[in-house]
Amino acid sequence: MLLDFTHDHDGERLSGVYGGAPSGATAVVLHGAGTSSRERLLPLVREFVAHGCRGVAFDFSGHGQSTGRLGELSLRRRFEQAVAVIDAYAGADGPLVLVGFSMSGQTVADLVRHYGDRVAALGLCAPAVYTAAAWDVPFGDGNGRFSGLIRQLDSWRTAPALEILRAYEGRAVLAVPGTDAVIPPAVTEAVQDALAARAQYTRLDLPGAPHQVGMWFREHAEDRREFVAAMLNGLGDRGWTATRAWVAKQLGQGRSVTGSRLLSGGWSSQMRRLTLDDGTELVQRAFVKPFFRRAAAGLLAREASVLTLLAGHEGVPAPGLVAADATAEHCDHPTLLMSALPGRVRVDEDDLDRRLDLLAAQLVRVHDVVPSERPRTYQAWTPPERVRTPDGALWERAVEAIRRDPPPYEGRFLHRDFHPGNVLFAGAGPELRITGVVDWVETSWGPADLDVAHCSTALALLHGPEYGLAFRERYEAHGGRGLAADPDHLYWRLLDALHYCPDAAKLAGPWRDLGRHDLTSDVLRDRLEAYVAGLLRRYAGQGL
Repeated sequence: MLLDFTHDHDGERLSGVYGGAPSGATAVVLHGAGTSSRERLLPLVREFVAHGCRGVAFDFSGHGQSTGRLGELSLRRRFEQAVAVIDAYAGADGPLVLVGFSMSGQTVADLVRHYGDRVAALGLCAPAVYTAAAWDVPFGDGNGRFSGLIRQLDSWRTAPALEILRAYEGRAVLAVPGTDAVIPPAVTEAVQDALAARAQYTRLDLPGAPHQVGMWFREHAEDRREFVAAMLNGLGDRGWTATRAWVAKQLGQGRSVTGSRLLSGGWSSQMRRLTLDDGTELVQRAFVKPFFRRAAAGLLAREASVLTLLAGHEGVPAPGLVAADATAEHCDHPTLLMSALPGRVRVDEDDLDRRLDLLAAQLVRVHDVVPSERPRTYQAWTPPERVRTPDGALWERAVEAIRRDPPPYEGRFLHRDFHPGNVLFAGAGPELRITGVVDWVETSWGPADLDVAHCSTALALLHGPEYGLAFRERYEAHGGRGLAADPDHLYWRLLDALHYCPDAAKLAGPWRDLGRHDLTSDVLRDRLEAYVAGLLRRYAGQGL
């Protein structure tokens, strides 16, 4: 049973409902903008109550039965009103389950920043996020300053909410309607990327739903129940109950995990370093992003076989395989458990020349591996027909250079994702050394040029075009052989470089997590353009 309440705050009388268990988790359900109100969300609140939660929902000022003028409301006031209601009706310290629709996606992010680890789960339904400049601006009549700010092209890309969600480590569910006439797909993708960075994330697709997901849940009980069940799954372990139980089983009787921390630098998966009761450490890889989760069975099976192949291979310091659940039969997400290696990822500028020589020599040793069974043939991550580039003669020439049949090649054992983010270093100066090569999910059979190309592109973006252009010479100086002649080598280099178009910054998030905040969109765009121009000059004799 839900009870009505009114709550006075900042000169407004906020109208709401609450009910359910007096202790335990409190589900706070927040409606969107415009004509939205708590009324359409009451079936969802009751669903949370039926699952043992306390439920709370209210009308923001200017909405439903609350007083105030909608035009005077702002993102800041929405946040403050939500805090006032939560503090009054959700207790002082119990876990919070936050659900936000549309504009309240921003409000949920603001509440996560405010309440921190108290937020055990969040659910975002067709969420919006906004530029920081709009935070304190009244909404007005739809044609004022607030509307102008949020309608600026791509203003949402710098939304502080995305960084808040990226840092969140609890349970997260994103409900995505099949047809959303309000929220651009790029916003939904950015929210998903942020949540998949650290959270125990699940995407719930609602193919028949419009933007008004609250109304959809009101009319579709099965989808409503699925959403609530997903949000509350493993709530006491912030969503990781099944994975933790599986890991414990792999350790054997009497062994336990005493600590866990998320590792920086991952893009396709979440990587955690687990400390065991005897002080030893393991690394846990979990595929959380939907795209990689769908491909996880093949990716993790491949990595498990490669780690077995490389066990004891002195030339390539790879982790040791402990266990794998590639199809998430037992875990919350497809998961692989492996030994932890010493050292750390280095993307800074110190000892750079020495590090690049070590990278080149290590790549030569990777290519010298002779497997008893060949891995799959390489795949182009962005085939020529799907490349999207900026306008201009430079890019037209680059695309034209790869619109041909792949050159013939001598097959080699490839890491296929070899770059500084997947190599561990220890020591400094003359004592600097490589202690690990990780991330073997893309291992393939193909031309050595492809690994050289991929590392070269990463070096061009990280450190400047000249470092990417010169990596072939470093590789060959350390014994690398079999690279193609110039026109064919250009094909492989551009095939990799154009994969980063049109937005190289999208793939640089892990580098910024490692401290490279100088790698802005403008810097990366300019470096990629200069690198591609340098490749065309060097290997095709085209002055640009």
